[in-house]
Amino acid sequence: MKKKIITISRQFGSGGRGIGKLLAERLNIPFYDKELIELASKKSGIDERIFKSEGEETGRMYQVIGAIGYALGSPAGGIYEYSINDQLYLAQANIIEQLADEGPCVIVGRCADYVLEEREDVLNVYLCADMDHRLRRVMDEYHVEDADENMLRKVDKRRSNYYQYYTDRVWGKAENYDLCINTGKFETNAIVDMIIAAFHQ
Repeated sequence: MKKKIITISRQFGSGGRGIGKLLAERLNIPFYDKELIELASKKSGIDERIFKSEGEETGRMYQVIGAIGYALGSPAGGIYEYSINDQLYLAQANIIEQLADEGPCVIVGRCADYVLEEREDVLNVYLCADMDHRLRRVMDEYHVEDADENMLRKVDKRRSNYYQYYTDRVWGKAENYDLCINTGKFETNAIVDMIIAAFHQ
């Protein structure tokens, strides 16, 4: 089946947003990254600021509290049955499915590869890079002057925990994707060419 959706998972600083945006421009299809937050906020009624602050955190503690409350027969247990984080995930997943139904697009992050795993028209891409390359990109392109290795590892750990929590899969594991690219080894246009070639194959 011809591919029509591209999902991009990425290490922090590997250039996922920029590459995704260029891909969408070259293919003349919609691009969604942070834009998903606004769409999910409007559809769910959850304040957009909550999506931004909690969007990559897991709701395990809230679920544990809810389970304890339910086991003890507390009427408050149901309040925590779905944490705010779980509600955010479900709202974003719903939007991702809706966008995929509407037509071709590029989606960055938000476990989109997992949300759309039942579809055969999706190309799942994972972008990574060495630490030096990622640090330079974060400082030069993202303008984070105080970036260091510890900061990048923390962001990656949050993304990994979020992904594993909601998908029960290992973030960054090659077999979970169709194409894995080290963005530190190639020029941006060459990377976009590779993804487009796979997209049209």
